[in-house]
This record gives sequence, C-alpha cells and structure tokens, in this order.
Amino acid sequence: MSPPLFWVDEVPRAGAEVTLTGAEGRHAVTVTRLTTGETLTVGDGRGSIAHCEVTAITGKDTLIARAHTFAFTDPPWPRVTVVQALPKSERSELAVDLATEAGADRIVPWQAARCVARWAGKADKGVAKWCAAASAAAKQSRRAWIPEITPLATTTEVRARCSDVIAAGGVVAVLHEEGATPIRELSFTDTPEVVLVIGPEGGLDDTEIADLTALGATSVILGPEVLRTSTAAAVALGALGALTDRWAVR
Repeated sequence: MSPPLFWVDEVPRAGAEVTLTGAEGRHAVTVTRLTTGETLTVGDGRGSIAHCEVTAITGKDTLIARAHTFAFTDPPWPRVTVVQALPKSERSELAVDLATEAGADRIVPWQAARCVARWAGKADKGVAKWCAAASAAAKQSRRAWIPEITPLATTTEVRARCSDVIAAGGVVAVLHEEGATPIRELSFTDTPEVVLVIGPEGGLDDTEIADLTALGATSVILGPEVLRTSTAAAVALGALGALTDRWAVR
C-alpha cells in the first residue's frame, strides 16, 4: 500500500525536514497513527511531491519528517475540464469526489436550466465545499494535483468557456443519453483540452444542447446505461484515460 499523502504549503527537497501541524498533523498522528520510522508523502497540490520518513512526533497534532526524495509531476495531457451541473445536495460533493479521483484537472459548477439545486446567495459556500471535497479526494487518490474549482458559472459563461476551448483546438463533449456519437469515436489527437459537459438529474435542456453543439461541441454517449449526474464525469474520465495518454506512466 502506498504511503498516506498530506498537504503542506511548501514541499521539502531531499534531505530537508518538514513539519505537519494543525489539521494535517492531527490526522497524521491521531487518525493515521504514524510513528517514528514510518513513511509518508507530502505534497502541495500543485505538482510537487516528497517521500519522507517520520523522525519525531510531538504532541497530538505535530509530526516532523525528513524528505528522502523530491519530484515534480506534470499534469496529464490533454487537460480535462468538467462542467458539472449542480447535483442535488446529497450528491453534490460526491460528484466532485469521484471526478477528482478519476483525474479531472478543473471542475466548473454550473447552474444549468434544469438544476434542482440552487446556489443563489450561497455560491461561495458551495464552492468552498467543493474545494474541500476535491482536496480530500486528491489526497485519498494520491494525486500530485488538486483540481481547480472555479466560481459558479452561468450558462452564458459556460458557453464562452466552451467557445474558447474549441477555438484553441480543444474538444467539448456534451454527455447526453441520446447523444449520437460514442465517445470513442471522437478524435483527441493533438487536443490541448477536453471539456466534459455534465447535465443535472433532469437532463440537459434542448436549448443548452443545441447552443453548445452549434459552437462545435459534440453530443456524446458513453454507453447503453443511463448514468447519474454524480457518476457521469468519472466514467467519462475513465474512457479518456484509455483513449488518450492521460494514464501513461510518467
């Protein structure tokens, strides 16, 4: 089993020490129960990772470790942005958790037309919860990068983002159960970015689909099953891992 990962502000180079305190230190000492001589990994969520050995534990929330190795991991290519229509409250953070574990680089919360959930007046709180979910999921999956969580987007903003990606040679895939194109038929050769547009529980509005496809997006289907909005991005990211070099060993 790989060593547990903890977040730090600055990742130490080989031979240097790092101190875990606060919530991360408490989790390492009292939850993971690390002891002197055991190994752990620390990262900054921005690509830097160090493999360390615990040298001392002081109190219930402080751990000192020495780095044996340091490495910087480039983000996978092509980059993948998930435009996620707001799921119902009980599945909102699950969608972020699964997309993060599956490798999303950026997640855009979207107030789509048929969203049951509404973030009006509480968007900052919703984004903060998604950021926390992304951080926890990246740690659990031993990712070097924590995906970016953007501010809540309107349909106009989603349209502009997709237009920019297409203009730059990227691919926008609108996941829809009546999509005409299987995702495996899309070409990702030399694609700098892929945008996955995920609708809410009630599905995408016909106007939203027509608007995005008019820009050059493709309405795609993943398979014969109808997926929940909270799981669709993770399944699509898995498909992209097999269809591109994103899962290549680096």
